[in-house]
Amino acid sequence: MLLVYTHKITPRLTYTFKHICKRILDLDVKFTSKVEDFIAHDSLKMSYTKQPLSNELFIRSHNLLFEHGISDLDISVQPWENTKGFFSTGERSDLPFDIFAASFYLLSRYEEYLPHVKDDFGRFTAKESLAYKHRFLSQPVVDVWAYKLCDVLRDRFPEFDFPNRSYKIQPVIDVPTTFYFRKKGLLRTIGGTFGDVGRLKFKQLYHRYSVLMGFKRDPYDTFKWIINKQKHCDFKFMILFLIGDYSTYDKNISVNKKEFVSLIKSVADYSNVGLKASYFALDDISILKKEKLKMEAITNRDLQAVRHSFSKLNLPQSYRNLIELEIHQDYTMGYIDTLGFRAGTCTPFQFYDLDYEVQTPLQINPYHCLDFALLKYQSELDKKEHLQKLIKEIKEVNGTFTPVFHNYTFSNLDRWNGFRSLFTLILESADEG
Repeated sequence: MLLVYTHKITPRLTYTFKHICKRILDLDVKFTSKVEDFIAHDSLKMSYTKQPLSNELFIRSHNLLFEHGISDLDISVQPWENTKGFFSTGERSDLPFDIFAASFYLLSRYEEYLPHVKDDFGRFTAKESLAYKHRFLSQPVVDVWAYKLCDVLRDRFPEFDFPNRSYKIQPVIDVPTTFYFRKKGLLRTIGGTFGDVGRLKFKQLYHRYSVLMGFKRDPYDTFKWIINKQKHCDFKFMILFLIGDYSTYDKNISVNKKEFVSLIKSVADYSNVGLKASYFALDDISILKKEKLKMEAITNRDLQAVRHSFSKLNLPQSYRNLIELEIHQDYTMGYIDTLGFRAGTCTPFQFYDLDYEVQTPLQINPYHCLDFALLKYQSELDKKEHLQKLIKEIKEVNGTFTPVFHNYTFSNLDRWNGFRSLFTLILESADEG
């Protein structure tokens, strides 16, 4: 167990140390403000305060973990060996940067509470982030920093046996539209037909009626392929279905259709199933509750996981709604158009409510790659290269890789050519050394 001496034990401090020490390094951690308890402790220990007590392992603390609320911080990002750091500590500290304050800044999404320019959907974009501006978005810096702390601890306590964690994969498959042509109802089918003719899309018209007449499989119906992949993996996929009402933003088939319900049930026999919350459920807890109850009625299980439509988050309200409805897992934290680490980590973490200054029961599973972000790379080779770089970064810190694909990503439609092999590459990375 690691004992940390500090002048003041705060919720921010315990939250951050537990993520770095327990979740990343698998070290139990306790805190004390009593010098005599610290001196008496005969195993791993360090002080986190303004001045060292004596010649113990010492990291000079920034004020961030002892403050309340949000203020405009002056942040200077600097190179640090193979990474970057901020909140520098001075010469007497055993690490040149306060990795705990810096980690809290990234994990709490502090910058998303500060004034920023949103995109057309009201989302925080990668370009607004500190990580993008200072070019460390492509590295899970919180995990990298944790291992730098581990190196310092190893030097000080060579007799201690440090645990090792292993690389994991948590594939997420988003299902906003179950079928492309089937089960859309008469009016939508007629509208689609006129749309094909009006835009001279005769090839699509041919495919539409080949599917409707049963001669071909619907291009979005890739569930047999997905389940076959699941059967060959010893970890579970998280498959999230949109069951909200039809709207401008959400265009899935009705949850009243028996075939849709039986599809969700059959997928739930093999994989974990969660909810793709509809666009309007983001701001209206009554809609979210209705969708939660519908999904629980279909699966006969408590709903554990949610991902919001369009990867949209309104912090902190989106997460407070999940907590109020006792939903324990979120898969919305990431960027839609950029590979990388929005929260600076590839380790699932708890949501910290900056307004209430409390760690919540909601686990955030940040995703690092959305299939749409790979579309900007022209060739399949280019896509593969960027994906492998990302996997390498996560493997170096034995983290959890969470990619988000969609059911239609595995279709035979032109823009998704080669994505089946990219997904397979991700799955196979679990078996490599």
